[in-house]
Amino acid sequence: MDDLDRTVLKYALQNALGYGGEARAGSVIGKVLAEMPELRSRAKEVNELAGRIVREVNSMGLDEQKSRLAEIAPELLERERKEREMVLPELEDRSGEVIMRFAPNPSGPLHIGHSRVAVLNDEYVKRYGGRYINRFEDTDPSRVDVEAYDIIARDLEWLGVNITETHYQTDRFDIYYRIALELLEKGHGYICTCNMDSWRELKEHGKACPHREAAIEDRLHLWDKLFDGTFAPREASMVIKTDLELPNPALRDFVALRIDDQPHPRTGTKHRVYPLMNFSVAVDDHLMGLTHVLRGKDHLNNTYRQSYIFEYMGWPKPSYIHYGRVRIPGPELKTSAMSAGIKEGRYEGWNDIRLGTLSALARRGIESDALREYWVRAGISEVDVEFSWDTLFSLNREIIDPVADRYFFVSRPVPISIKGVDHLEGRAPLHPSREDAGVRQYSMDQPIKVYIPLEDIEKWSKVRLKDLCNVEIDGTVANYVGNDLGAIKKGFRIIHWVPEDSVPMQVLLPDGTVAKGFGENGIREAVGKIVQLERFGFAKIESSNSEITAVFAHK
Repeated sequence: MDDLDRTVLKYALQNALGYGGEARAGSVIGKVLAEMPELRSRAKEVNELAGRIVREVNSMGLDEQKSRLAEIAPELLERERKEREMVLPELEDRSGEVIMRFAPNPSGPLHIGHSRVAVLNDEYVKRYGGRYINRFEDTDPSRVDVEAYDIIARDLEWLGVNITETHYQTDRFDIYYRIALELLEKGHGYICTCNMDSWRELKEHGKACPHREAAIEDRLHLWDKLFDGTFAPREASMVIKTDLELPNPALRDFVALRIDDQPHPRTGTKHRVYPLMNFSVAVDDHLMGLTHVLRGKDHLNNTYRQSYIFEYMGWPKPSYIHYGRVRIPGPELKTSAMSAGIKEGRYEGWNDIRLGTLSALARRGIESDALREYWVRAGISEVDVEFSWDTLFSLNREIIDPVADRYFFVSRPVPISIKGVDHLEGRAPLHPSREDAGVRQYSMDQPIKVYIPLEDIEKWSKVRLKDLCNVEIDGTVANYVGNDLGAIKKGFRIIHWVPEDSVPMQVLLPDGTVAKGFGENGIREAVGKIVQLERFGFAKIESSNSEITAVFAHK
């Protein structure tokens, strides 16, 4: 194995171990070229080699990946461990492997906010070993979109999260009924047939519901009536007792099961008595053996409520870690608002780039590795923070810049005729650091016409058309004044341009606007890839028909 093969292999193994056994070629190439900059002229060879080795590494199991890295570059294995552990603190109350869970409601796709807990759980399970459970919390028929089950699974796959098992709460109703009945028999719960507003009013003032201390036979009799159609929705529910003297009224007695005759999108009319979140979560967290639960500070009351069920049943509690809130400015994140917008035609789908869904980020060319690294750095602090798009874009830039070819795109184009020269030739690299990536070549004879941005014409008259020539602009005419790079020192401004035979192109922007203009013909070959549109930004080329469509990522 030569030095290049060994370098690519060690970084592929390191990247794979950091992301659940699946290495990303882009990240690997960036690290290889950073360590061996002399290889930039052989970038095409490095790309091909990295692709092959990444495929080989991804076919290995995690144990084999770790073993190979320990063999060829043990310092990277230790560095990877220390770097991750330095950012994310140790989990307390731990002995050996951990069992953690991601618990989405299948009402729609995952968005940026959901990705935080999904990634952090994954990081800890990878650090300590154990199980990572995906548990669909689908016990509210009104909030279930049956397509979301598969969408969420794909979102987790894109994130690189290594789920070891998946459960559906709608498959576990018999378990919930058994535990609920046991709590009733032990006197820790009751069936309430009060008007719900009256019940809330009573507990608001620390007073007991008249059914709270009913005899066991009465409790069990009413329990049976929940299922036989005697009660309509909202006429009866099962309540867990807490402490009516608690200072916070929200923590006094809480509903555990309720009646709902609405057909469930997944199970139809199989059930009419549905567990509520605090009850089903507590039961599942115990029976699934959860050792640690990561959740936001907004769940502190839920943690307190759920602790009653653990205590009543004599179950050991998981270790709860509550992190601070993250305010995410910009895109729409509320599932109901996104869904309504799609139905009304305001959004084209869940991957509309004005939204904050993971599929929208992927469409824009945001790499999941960048999002993962963002959340690892954010950690599990209890401090409330604001999400930094600039930081995410910076992390993404580190990944895509080494592999993104360069092209010209001119928005708000103005046609200009170049006079004073019979023939022009130009060469521009596809990538400034990868000579083997090739070049874009230009050859034009009179009449020579190009498109340049309107804003450049409005600001400057002396310009250098990048990689072509220097001109002085007068109206719609550009007079040729040579090709000396020294003109830049004389005040000529470098601008981008495209030949007259370029392709109509549009770039979809995250604010819902569209930049229209012309792009180089070579962009047609980049469909599905991230490119850098010089002086404009990074974009993912989505399609190439009569018009090229790209989706803007960031500067």
